[in-house]
Amino acid sequence: MGILNVTPDSFSDGGQFEDVDGAVARGLQMVREGAAIVDVGGESTRPGAEGVSADEELRRVLPVVERLHAQSEAYISIDTMKAAVAARAVAAGATVVNDVSALRHDPQMLDVVATSGCACCLMHMRGVPRTMQDAPRYADVVGEVAAFLEKRLAHITGYGVREEQVLLDPGIGFGKTVEHNLLLLNGLDKIAALGRPVVLGTSRKRFLGALLNGAGVAERTTATAATTVLGALAGAAVFRVHDVRANHEALRVALAVMHPEAAATGAIRDV
Repeated sequence: MGILNVTPDSFSDGGQFEDVDGAVARGLQMVREGAAIVDVGGESTRPGAEGVSADEELRRVLPVVERLHAQSEAYISIDTMKAAVAARAVAAGATVVNDVSALRHDPQMLDVVATSGCACCLMHMRGVPRTMQDAPRYADVVGEVAAFLEKRLAHITGYGVREEQVLLDPGIGFGKTVEHNLLLLNGLDKIAALGRPVVLGTSRKRFLGALLNGAGVAERTTATAATTVLGALAGAAVFRVHDVRANHEALRVALAVMHPEAAATGAIRDV
């Protein structure tokens, strides 16, 4: 899953792809590099981020979704907490709603997902983006995140969303300390045990910089690829990344080692 932020203030690539032509070109490049999904976001969810209106978010994302849908066979994901944005994006060709609030922020989001039949990603986040990193605490971060996701899955399937529509994301970096993030990566198999595809989003995140003696955002690609390999070994299915080529290549090698018979027949070539 390639990350395409059309925002001025995202933590890693804010302001790089604000114009539609540049954003579409970047999305198509990620598809060529191996992305099966392009995740388009028009509102930053970095720590401390302020929200934007639905109208502004739509102004940013809708032309990009429309053109990517017309020019590519990749799946298009819309990264939003707003039902109005999700509904318009799905109508324009998006087939995945990636909601960092796990469909809790907007009461109408559940209806959008249930009636459209699109896939949705439920993510764990403590608090909201503006305050989520204010001294987060857990007694058992892996157990609490797994329990939250299991509860949300049961809740939304009780309101008409089919279980097969749902992906789960433990929310690395969303209301977690460095230690919490490492514990979640170490216990990722517990999230996979819930029986739905797991989305792993570690790309360029601050905890990687902390582990690398303060490495800057642009210096975290190799570390991100390491977590992609570890995630694959633990059962994750979707890897949300900025640097598609590096992570795609790391994933192909990991899968070849995990499934050598398939690799020998070339079955992993198009992963």
